[in-house]
Amino acid sequence: MDAHRLVPDDVMLASKKLGRDAAAALARDCDTLIVAKGKNVTTFAVSGHPGEDAVDAMLGPTGNLRAPTVRSGRTLLVGFNEEQYAAVLAG
Repeated sequence: MDAHRLVPDDVMLASKKLGRDAAAALARDCDTLIVAKGKNVTTFAVSGHPGEDAVDAMLGPTGNLRAPTVRSGRTLLVGFNEEQYAAVLAG
């Protein structure tokens, strides 16, 4: 984020665990959900109604929301993939 001179509106400490309900609430506020797990990237068109598969993809093995999570407009990025971040945050 520093390289692109981006300043977050909100930062949440990793010690605060966000589970399934919090993940679903974040996804409901978005039109597009992009989840990165390593090199695998999955895009969901949620339009305010995330399916169980979309919410499941947002959660890590402990059942908590994967980090980092960034909202840019109506797009939610979960997990890290440099190409996806560059594409979403540049536009």
